[in-house]
Amino acid sequence: MKIEPSEIFKVLSVETRVKIIELLKGQGPLGTKDIAATIGITTAAVSQHLKILKQAGLVRSERKGYWIPYSIDEKAMENCREILNEVCTCGCQGTGKFRESESERSNLESLKKYEEELRNEISAVRQRLKELESMKR
Repeated sequence: MKIEPSEIFKVLSVETRVKIIELLKGQGPLGTKDIAATIGITTAAVSQHLKILKQAGLVRSERKGYWIPYSIDEKAMENCREILNEVCTCGCQGTGKFRESESERSNLESLKKYEEELRNEISAVRQRLKELESMKR
């Protein structure tokens, strides 16, 4: 079963899940207790996040006696990278560098468009922050 890109982004929109992915990426397979201790949340919370990550196909587990180590599904992570490359607006194609095959003018126009998109996004975030701050009062 293939999960839609929008669903993967929803799953990864939770900071704790991203922390779990980063932890597994950096340290390899871990159990819920180790993840909970490192991140500073309960094992029950970790289990819930892992359940969602597993349903999305981003992590996998294989029981080893009483221990259930969780690890990143490398193929799923590569799929995420490919999805991001498709929607990336800077033209880097996942390299982190701008397209070298385009002319300088085209790069300049692309960068200006990207800058405007970022400004609009920042504006929207600032507006949302104002709304949330006014709700606190």
